[in-house]
Amino acid sequence: MQQQVIIVGGGMVGLSLALMLAKANISVKILEAIQYPTLNTQEPVPYHSSFDARNTALSRRSVQIYQNLNLWEALQQHAAPILEVQITEQGSFGKARLLAEQEKVESFGQVIENAWLGRVLLQQVRAHAGIELIDGVTVQGLCQDHDKVYIEAVRADQQALSLDSDLLIAADGRDSVCRQALGISVSVHDYDQVALVTAVETSKAHHNIGFERFSPQGPLALLPLPGEYRRSVVWPVAKGTEQQWLGEENDQHFLDALQQTYGDRAGKFVKTGKRSSFPLSQVLAERQAVGRVVLMGNAAHTIHPVAGQGFNLCLRDADVLVRYIAEQLQSQQDIGDPAMLHAYAQARLTDQRRVIKFCDSVVRGFSNQNPVLKVLRNTGLLAFDLIPGVKPLLANYAMGLKA
Repeated sequence: MQQQVIIVGGGMVGLSLALMLAKANISVKILEAIQYPTLNTQEPVPYHSSFDARNTALSRRSVQIYQNLNLWEALQQHAAPILEVQITEQGSFGKARLLAEQEKVESFGQVIENAWLGRVLLQQVRAHAGIELIDGVTVQGLCQDHDKVYIEAVRADQQALSLDSDLLIAADGRDSVCRQALGISVSVHDYDQVALVTAVETSKAHHNIGFERFSPQGPLALLPLPGEYRRSVVWPVAKGTEQQWLGEENDQHFLDALQQTYGDRAGKFVKTGKRSSFPLSQVLAERQAVGRVVLMGNAAHTIHPVAGQGFNLCLRDADVLVRYIAEQLQSQQDIGDPAMLHAYAQARLTDQRRVIKFCDSVVRGFSNQNPVLKVLRNTGLLAFDLIPGVKPLLANYAMGLKA
């Protein structure tokens, strides 16, 4: 009997996971609350859900996953490689550098626009015979017994929809309805920050260098985009201060603030796109597998965007889950077996905890403006360039190769 998976959530994680499962010959249904448009060859996915104005830094491991799905040729058209990473702190002396050439890799990863990534994923999902995308559907409840998961949903026209599956994967975001329906509790830490996100143009070429610049406002990430002078900006600032940098009337004010924080390494910040803002918090599910349901993506763990680790961690989760499911299928076992899903969740804890602790520690550590701690931080950045073995270790973690 054909076993089926239902994924709730058709964002970047949900669509990517569906394509991974379909490649393993597993039938997939995706339920997505947003009504996606019919795309022509030039039309990007609208800026909503996870396909917004943000850009994603794909680690080398994530690039490998998309290569295995035969998607990278299409994705690469709108991606820029990161050949060097520089880490500095505003007003301080420390500086750390990672060079792809020294680490003997072609790049540390690729920066891609979410709207383009979403467009390619959505087109591939719609074209795949093994995937059914049911969009414009809101999940209202779910329950499960020994054999199945049962989902109650409603379409945009208020038509009721009842579905069941052997396995349900909840990839429906930070405020997951599925997680709440299962009664899974979460731990929440509000960073009291809002991320400003946009693309800018500078007078100097980026030369495929990515920067992490720590400032009193927050850690500014400046990453290369396709086009010699275009850069992606992710800048967490204190909650309540973001309005002064949003809106077209504040374009120059935003550029001036960037210039002051970043300095002249990029030359002059000459142009900015529309800014979006997103509140930042850490939301961690207490459990990631309950019965025949497994949490995925932000439903399982939402983390701070510093170092760009969140989406890459989610893709590694998905890659491992598909391997567990494929092994069950190959041995003609139940793909929704609760013991197998529990084993998957346990297997992922080491990688997840390492990344979560790293991101949280960086944010908390660099937020403290105590002069003594600033000296210690910058001494550490200098030592980073001198201590043997540290660079390759950090580079492998950043590339997602030490999961």
